[in-house]
Amino acid sequence: MTIARFAALSTSLLIVAACTRAPSAAEIGVGAAPIAGAEVVFDGSRAMLDDKWTYWEGPGFKSALPIKWQIVPDPVDAGKTVLMTDDPVAAGGKYGTADVVTKKAYRDFRLHIEFCIAKPGGNSGVYLQNRFEIQVLDGDKTKHGMAAVINESESPYHLYNGTGTWNSYDITFRAARFTDGKLTEKPLVSMYFNGKKAHTNVRINQVWGGPKSGIDGGNDGGKGITDVPGGLKLQCEGHDVRYRNIWIKDLDLTTPDTDF
Repeated sequence: MTIARFAALSTSLLIVAACTRAPSAAEIGVGAAPIAGAEVVFDGSRAMLDDKWTYWEGPGFKSALPIKWQIVPDPVDAGKTVLMTDDPVAAGGKYGTADVVTKKAYRDFRLHIEFCIAKPGGNSGVYLQNRFEIQVLDGDKTKHGMAAVINESESPYHLYNGTGTWNSYDITFRAARFTDGKLTEKPLVSMYFNGKKAHTNVRINQVWGGPKSGIDGGNDGGKGITDVPGGLKLQCEGHDVRYRNIWIKDLDLTTPDTDF
């Protein structure tokens, strides 16, 4: 091999390595700061909640603006405030009655979000594109359980920090693709749970949970996914689940690969 060819090969390998590198510890996990180009959508303040979020007025909606979710003290880190999923109309697990969603809609994106479940059995959910749920549910280790791509992957429960402490999801999501109005590529998601790889390129086959769950939930039993972008939605089920440090970066993933 000539020196020139060796140099060219080395450069190519370096480029590949740079493009496929794993995220650094500073970019994922509890306390991760926003990466370059990301937008903070919740910083602990009521002002940002009202500015960037609203209720999802789906078929099960029962609440009314202004948002009834509360800004409360951080249960772990003194001096900070966080968001609590507290709306009386959702008491007893009535999902879809008081869920909140970002005003901005997304297609492909990178998401960081942190949550703290106060008590055993606490339940909420993080909905990508207001469709596809990443479960937040203490005590459940099934495909419907903690950190599962709901009904699509097993729960990586062993990575869960438990109640009364902060947990984090770092997610890259690629929206469904359509050609001439027909679905050609299903949504994909990869995720780190508390800084550890939990899911890689999980294909999402439908919107689970029916019309009260999210956009397209009522289309063909949830299989009628459309190409309408959707916001980041947080589920209210009448439990004390708290959120903080939420940021999102828009992406344009031209190939069907969300691994990072």
